[in-house]
Amino acid sequence: MRAPAIGRGAFVLLTYQRMSVAIRPARTGDIPAITRIYAHAVEHGTASFELTPPDEAEMARRMDDLLGKGYPYLIAEDDGMLAGYAYAGPYRARPAYRPTVENSVYVAHDRHRRGVGRALLAALVEACAQSGFRQMIAVIGDSSRQAASIGMHRALGFRHIGILEDVGFKHGRWLDSVLMQRPLGPGSTKEPDRP
Repeated sequence: MRAPAIGRGAFVLLTYQRMSVAIRPARTGDIPAITRIYAHAVEHGTASFELTPPDEAEMARRMDDLLGKGYPYLIAEDDGMLAGYAYAGPYRARPAYRPTVENSVYVAHDRHRRGVGRALLAALVEACAQSGFRQMIAVIGDSSRQAASIGMHRALGFRHIGILEDVGFKHGRWLDSVLMQRPLGPGSTKEPDRP
């Protein structure tokens, strides 16, 4: 399913398997729920290599920074509750990487395996393509426990491009990172539109 473009203030309803997920741009009022979702992921999971969950002020600063630089930041609502969020940010700081983004998708722990992550990622891919980005990179931590994330990315056109072995240490064990990539829009078939 191709997700429609997500612009500022847009509200889109995507239906996946027996459920409806509403995707919209994130706003400041979403910060408490976003912070709770991320805190759980940091404290109990290995998708993020962060060790201490940031507070609401830091999460708001991060969101404002990304939005101020023109990157999309989306949330998913399921049954009226904020069920997850996704954003794109710079893949690397060097200027030649400008057309390439890295994605992040986090789903509330009680909303896993309901299509929320897939709906968010599909909308994020479309939003990034509409914004003129040309490549999207997924850096998926702890591949041994992230089969669902790897499968979701593969289903949405990402291909496996490598593994960084034993690059993180969290919860008493070494973690790897799987790298996946997909083109956006015309990909590398023509020069990027973004300066």
